[in-house]
Amino acid sequence: MIGCKVLVVDDEADMVETCRKILERKGLIVVAATESRAALEMIREQVFDLIVADLRMPGIDGLELLREAKKISPTTALIIITAYATIETALKAVREGAFDYIPKPFSMAQLEVAVERGLEHRRLVEENRRLERMLREEYDFSRIIGTTPQIAEVLNTVAKVVETDVNVLVSGESGTGKELIARSIHANSPRREHAFVPIDCASLPETLLESELFGNEKGAFTGAVAMRPGLIEHAQGGTLFLDEIGDLTPAVQVKLLRVLQERQFRRIGGRDLIDADVRVISATHRDLEDMVRQKLFREDLFYRLNVVTIVLPPLRSRADDIPLLAQHFLDEFRRKAKKNVEGVSSAATMLLRRYRWPGNVRELRNAIERAASLAAGNQITPLDLPDALLDSPEAGTPFSTETTFQGSKKQVIEEFEREYIERCLRQSRGNVSEAAAHAGLQRSAFHRLMKRYGISAAGFRSSTD
Repeated sequence: MIGCKVLVVDDEADMVETCRKILERKGLIVVAATESRAALEMIREQVFDLIVADLRMPGIDGLELLREAKKISPTTALIIITAYATIETALKAVREGAFDYIPKPFSMAQLEVAVERGLEHRRLVEENRRLERMLREEYDFSRIIGTTPQIAEVLNTVAKVVETDVNVLVSGESGTGKELIARSIHANSPRREHAFVPIDCASLPETLLESELFGNEKGAFTGAVAMRPGLIEHAQGGTLFLDEIGDLTPAVQVKLLRVLQERQFRRIGGRDLIDADVRVISATHRDLEDMVRQKLFREDLFYRLNVVTIVLPPLRSRADDIPLLAQHFLDEFRRKAKKNVEGVSSAATMLLRRYRWPGNVRELRNAIERAASLAAGNQITPLDLPDALLDSPEAGTPFSTETTFQGSKKQVIEEFEREYIERCLRQSRGNVSEAAAHAGLQRSAFHRLMKRYGISAAGFRSSTD
């Protein structure tokens, strides 16, 4: 509340002054106006957290002022002061966008409470808008990074299913971004105004998973001291995301099948049927078709879940997307950590491309965040990357059809040596003996490397002094 900006508008100067003193004592910045047209100009020129205006004023009255203020600044809280305190005027003020109204004469406490509630309302509205913006940005299709044909196919399928209400099965290795796809579908679907409720089927034992999904009535089992709605109820009107669906036990599979078939369910220990208005998006890293053949997963449930399938490719199969993803994660980290690491060196990029990424996009994100945290300069170098990348075998996606392994290896080594020499000199502020000692090399050997790559120690002295 302290520091918030409030506009007080009343044609009675004494009333304006009284309100100013009360509100300034609460730490608010108060701007006053005794004429509504002047107040309207102030609203056009400044942003106010809250406006307190008299209902009856010459010229533009309080309601007309509030209508115009709402057009200019929709989230500003509006409070009416009126000597004509009737239900009709109060309702009209609220319908026109006022947050509250207080009758004249009013006490200091009445004004303080109304203003405090109005500012809290404004804060909540702004917070909701911020969260909505974050969700739109977080789960917009632009967050699905890549230009390879595999990702283009995924995006094409996602775009087709968002406006439908069909169940979707997202399959792919761990770390490929299955939940991101599920959230993107929900955030762009007609159900986006309702909840997206995720549950990890692999992390809960059967009895607990059943209770989490369906809820329970009081006394349904030991410890059930109260009725508790399940996640299906929490997802009403929205989307239920069942991660690692292949880990469901046969008993839970049967119950879930009934929900999908009948669109109804019962809480554990309950008798009443509850409607289940949910869209189900499921995900798995398992081969469900093979599990069906082995009688480990119900065929009828598989077909209920698998109306549309989206298969996410492993990162190793789309090496051309790795530089884009790495830069995206680096930009994201830089914004949060406010660290001046702007890019990834060519040598480090080669190492990223040749690694097989068993943890897929999730592993790449962690590697970039780690590297950016350790980077001494404005680029990520091979020295900043995890050891697993430096030690990875030659096998993997080639850099291009025109680049041989030996040529690529030579280039990586040269870039690594150059960046390592420069880092040692940077840390020693151009002192060659100290840099050589840090590298574990004889001074003469270190000097030969400097000469090979055309590196001058003088440049590092001048850049740090």
